[in-house]
Amino acid sequence: MQFFQVVLTSTAITTASAFLVASPNTSPLSTITALNAASPQTKASSSTAPASDLNGWVPDDSKFAFGLPGALDPIADGFDPLGFADNADLQQMKQYREAETTHGRVAMLAVIGFLVTEGPVSFHPLFDTASKDIGPAIRHLDVVRASTPFFFELLAVAIGAAEFGRALKGWEKPGNEENLALKVDYYPGDIGFDPLGLKPDTWEEFSEMSTKELQQGRLAMLAIAGIVAQELVNGKEIFVNWGSVPDTFDPSSLPFQLWGH
Repeated sequence: MQFFQVVLTSTAITTASAFLVASPNTSPLSTITALNAASPQTKASSSTAPASDLNGWVPDDSKFAFGLPGALDPIADGFDPLGFADNADLQQMKQYREAETTHGRVAMLAVIGFLVTEGPVSFHPLFDTASKDIGPAIRHLDVVRASTPFFFELLAVAIGAAEFGRALKGWEKPGNEENLALKVDYYPGDIGFDPLGLKPDTWEEFSEMSTKELQQGRLAMLAIAGIVAQELVNGKEIFVNWGSVPDTFDPSSLPFQLWGH
C-alpha cells in the first residue's frame, strides 16, 4: 500500500506542476505584448514560429485557446467554466495543451491495459502470470513486484528516458533569457513519434485528428479515474462489478493485502 501512496503522491505533484502558471501577474496577452516590444534581434528569436513548424497552426489571440483544436459543437467556443483559457497567455496555453494531451494518451493506454488484463480477456502473459487469476488491475503491480522485483528499476529507466526525450524535443533550457517553458517552434504534444505515418499534411486534417485524440483522451481520463476508484472501493474487477463475468478471484492469493480486503 505504501507503494501506491508513493505513486499517487508523485503523480499528483507532477500533474500539478504541469499546470503551474509561470507568473501570477501574467495577463492573457502579456507574452505577445512583450514580444512586440522587444528589439528586432530578440523578436526574431522570440516571435511565433512559422506555421510549417507548428503543423499549420497560427496562434490567434482572438480565438478560444489561441485557435488550438479541441473544441466541438455545441460548445464551439470551448468548455472552460473555470476560465483557465481566459487567464492564460500563449506560453501557458501551450503548457496546458501539452499536459492535457500527455495525460490523455497515458489514460487511453491505461484503460486498454485494465480492460485487456482483467476478465473476461485476462491477457497477461508476462511475469509468470499467464495461468493465474491475478484479479483487478490495480493489484497487478503487486504481483509483478513479488515475481520480478527488478522490473521497477527498468520501468523507472524507461519512463525517465521517454520523459527526457520529450523534454529535449519541446522544452527550452531552464533559465533562458525569455523565460519560456516550451520552445517557440514546438507544437504541444507533437514529439515526432509517428511510426505508421498517420500524421496529416494539412492543418485542417491535422486539426481534425488532434481534436479526435483530445476527445478520446478526455473520455479516457474520466474512465480510468472511475475504474480505479471503483476497484479501490471493493477490490473487484470492473467487469465483475458490471455483472458480466463471475467473481472467481481470491484476494488472499496476492503477495500483498489491500486494506479492508
